[in-house]
Amino acid sequence: MWWSNLFTDMSPASFFNFSFLPKYGVFFIQGIEYTLMLAVVSVLLAVIPALMLALMRLSKNKLIHAISGAYIALFRSTPLLVQLSIIYFGLFGVINIPRYSLFGFVDISRFIPGVVALALNSSAYVAEIFRAGILAVDKGQTEASRSLGLSAWQTMRLVVLPQAIKNVLPALANEIITMVKESSICSTLGMAELMFGAKAVASSTYITLAPYTLAALIYFCINYPASKGIEAIERRMRRGDKA
Repeated sequence: MWWSNLFTDMSPASFFNFSFLPKYGVFFIQGIEYTLMLAVVSVLLAVIPALMLALMRLSKNKLIHAISGAYIALFRSTPLLVQLSIIYFGLFGVINIPRYSLFGFVDISRFIPGVVALALNSSAYVAEIFRAGILAVDKGQTEASRSLGLSAWQTMRLVVLPQAIKNVLPALANEIITMVKESSICSTLGMAELMFGAKAVASSTYITLAPYTLAALIYFCINYPASKGIEAIERRMRRGDKA
């Protein structure tokens, strides 16, 4: 059958010509580590500004509300590649970061701008996640807290936010999965994540398709089990709420 050639054909254009792995497998191992570092660190850094943006978005002060709305609209309505380029060549063209290699393959002078760009972009999306989580908390909780003498800030900090954070945890985990995929754009600036490793192998070996096939399989093996795990956690949390 024609499709059997997909697995037996070892030409440079074959999807499954993995003959490069013995020599270049380390590129993919380091790429996985770099990609996961980018995704996790970016989302963790995005949480605090996202929470502030969400609270500003819920503020009755029109100026504060408008500032947060403008930030969210700007980062959600422009391409991540444009944001990354502006931050890398603009902001970090002025701020000089010394070249230092972390773990032997993570160039700090490239990693930090990448994390900043991804975190700023992610904070716009996470802010809306937090806002939805806060609005999902029953208003009766706020009214009861205020009737007990708690201030608006105490009510938000002690009553509303703990429940809202529980509501948004699955969505935050999904944001990390999204960031694993979006971090591939950092390869355009020479950051040695998974997609950059695939490009480097393809250009070095002239095997055009298999490195990208392997990268796609790795992304799938990271994201699909993670998404199923998050779905299981969501179901468990719903059962806990009903109980």
